[in-house]
Amino acid sequence: MPYEYQTDGAAIYKQSFATIRSEADLARFEPDEEQIAVRMIHAAGMVGLEEFVRFSPDFADAARSALEAGAPILCDARMVSEGVTRARLPAENAVICTLHDEGVRDLAASMKNTRSAAALELWRPHLKGALVAIGNAPTALFHLLNMLEDPDCPRPAAIIGCPVGFVGAVESKDALWGAQPVPCCIVEGRLGGSAITVATINAIASRAE
Repeated sequence: MPYEYQTDGAAIYKQSFATIRSEADLARFEPDEEQIAVRMIHAAGMVGLEEFVRFSPDFADAARSALEAGAPILCDARMVSEGVTRARLPAENAVICTLHDEGVRDLAASMKNTRSAAALELWRPHLKGALVAIGNAPTALFHLLNMLEDPDCPRPAAIIGCPVGFVGAVESKDALWGAQPVPCCIVEGRLGGSAITVATINAIASRAE
C-alpha cells in the first residue's frame, strides 16, 4: 500500500475539531454559538468562516427550544432536508421540503418568481414555531421576509439564513439581519450553502435534550 493515512473515524473526527478550535477565532461566541460555528467551519472546510457568522442574541436558545418542542424543520432545498441527521432530532421532528411538491411550478409561473420562492407558500400550515433553514436560494429568503411583513403570517421560531451565490445572496442575508423578524443566524457575503446550513441544524439538534 503506497499511501499511509488515518483510518480511525473517531480519531479523524477528534483531530478535525481540535484543529478548528486551535486555528479559528471563536472568542466572541457564546458557548452554544461556538458549538454551531465549529460545525459550520467543519462543513465548509474553511477556518476563517467564523468571521462571517452572525447570530442574533437569542438564536441558539430559540432554535433549540423549537426542536425540543417538536417543531418542524422547513428547508428550501432537498440538499438541506436530506442532510439532516434524523437520529439527532430530539422529538422526531418533521423535516419538510416543498420544492418539488405538485403545483409549485405552476404557482411560480403565476407569481412570476422562482420555484424556490413559490414553494414557501406551501409552508404556511407548518410555519408557526418552526425552524426555517434556507441554504440554497436567495429568492426563498427574500420571499420569506416578504411573507413575514404580513402580520397575519405565522411566525417561525428561528431562521437559518445561509443562501449561497452571486446574485441576491448578499442582499437577502443583509435584509434578514437588518429586519430580524425572529431570531436568526447568517453567514455574511456570498458564502453559505446547504452543507453549512445542515451543519447548523445538526449542531442545534445535538445540543437539544
